[in-house]
Amino acid sequence: MPSPPGPDRPDRPDRPDRPNIILIMTDQQRVDTIRGWDQPHMITPAHDRLVAEGVSFRQAYCPGATCVASRAAVFTGMYPHNTGVYSFQPWGRHRNWVQDLAESGYWCASIGKMHFMPRDIPGGFHERVVVENPTGMSLVSGGADDDWGRYMTFHGVERPNDRHLTDPDWWTKLQGVPWHEEERFHSDVFIGNSALNWIRSHRGDKPFFLEIGFTGPHEPWDPLPRHLSLYDDAEIPMPVTRENELAEKPPQQEALKKMFSTAGHESGINMYLANDERIDRMRRHYYAKVTTVDEKMGEILDALEERGYLDNTLVIFCSDHGENLGDHALAYKWLMYDTITHIPLIIRYPDRRRRGDHVCDLVSLMDLGPTILEAAGVPVPTYLEGRSLLPYADPDTSVTPRDYVFCEDNYQIMMRSPTHKMVYYIGQEEGELYDLAADPGELWNRWDDDAYAGIKAKMKEDLLEWLAASAYWHAGYKRDRSAHYTVRWPTADNVNLQGPAAEDAEKPGL
Repeated sequence: MPSPPGPDRPDRPDRPDRPNIILIMTDQQRVDTIRGWDQPHMITPAHDRLVAEGVSFRQAYCPGATCVASRAAVFTGMYPHNTGVYSFQPWGRHRNWVQDLAESGYWCASIGKMHFMPRDIPGGFHERVVVENPTGMSLVSGGADDDWGRYMTFHGVERPNDRHLTDPDWWTKLQGVPWHEEERFHSDVFIGNSALNWIRSHRGDKPFFLEIGFTGPHEPWDPLPRHLSLYDDAEIPMPVTRENELAEKPPQQEALKKMFSTAGHESGINMYLANDERIDRMRRHYYAKVTTVDEKMGEILDALEERGYLDNTLVIFCSDHGENLGDHALAYKWLMYDTITHIPLIIRYPDRRRRGDHVCDLVSLMDLGPTILEAAGVPVPTYLEGRSLLPYADPDTSVTPRDYVFCEDNYQIMMRSPTHKMVYYIGQEEGELYDLAADPGELWNRWDDDAYAGIKAKMKEDLLEWLAASAYWHAGYKRDRSAHYTVRWPTADNVNLQGPAAEDAEKPGL
């Protein structure tokens, strides 16, 4: 698309018809956790309602393989190589598109997890209810607790910490621990109830953007006991793995497994102690925690309908990244398997011209910012790297899909096409290459397979082009934090290296 003229932010007249926008983001939710997406073992009526009323993006991917890397990229609209946020690092000093919404007249509220670093910054929001990881130790470390922790302390309930030191069976439970207090004290129940209170009591006359960030199903996998019991007789799928798999993968994978097996924190998980029975139990707890979140999502959708909001509200549901859950004999995230990078994304468009449809084009969570700003009538900053998904609202509109999606975390770069995936490890010879058509489970690494040398070379070439174009296109933002700027770029009529930039320069296919 053409670069907006000049560095100044364009005028943004009030538009009383602008939609409300709600982003529901879970944490660490796998793509195979929605019953309406052909997962009969799941109990997810709220997810299924969104599937029926919205558009399901079945090939959506996250831009970071851990919470902060992904969320920083999503909300700034820039990949880690442009923000410097590759892992659990501060990103609050960067501009984000919530600020663009707020400056255009939207009332912006956040309830639950955002994972800002620093934690308590406004970040463009007018109001926040802050909830971070349930086992966070800010208070016991001498800092301030989040709002959920304060709520529990007010009622004389302790935040769950250090159970690996007090529970003799902790390491064999593999993070599967049912919630042990009253339901109202569960972090996801607290977040859901806080969102319900906001929806029912909101009296503003401005269009609003509401971010609802559930902490689940991030570990510990502590569902409400009544939800866990629903999975007693469910047929649970077992992990995708093979014997000696990690010995033929880059050494970071075995190192990750070893690190968490001896972690001196409640997040420790010893997958060397895993067997079929323990894996089955772990997975039931994880799936049940999805159902705990789903119940609150359903109540939120009902409350929106009761207030008459749904008719003029863009509802987006997604997760920041996935979870291995025993696949590849691993737990958690950090790596670039589809179990981690392939995430659920459903959009319920206000006009609902398209409902119950499934899109299989490659899309990215980087597309959320352009989608939301375009829906709000706000000019999209030059540096945002995604593409608006609003064209998918019209069943008669033809959309040209992208060739690749990308994900960065630490020194790993994933590029994935519909048929192949490459994971490039900066600074080492070993890498990963998968033939997804022949090996959708990513069990067989073809990095050193001569039969795939041509594909590997082409993907490396395309990766260089992507990185170079992305880094160059963001010069205006990195130089002076400009939102809108022109970029000198070769076109058919202008190949000059000096003078004015070409008027028809278009953003490269990032």
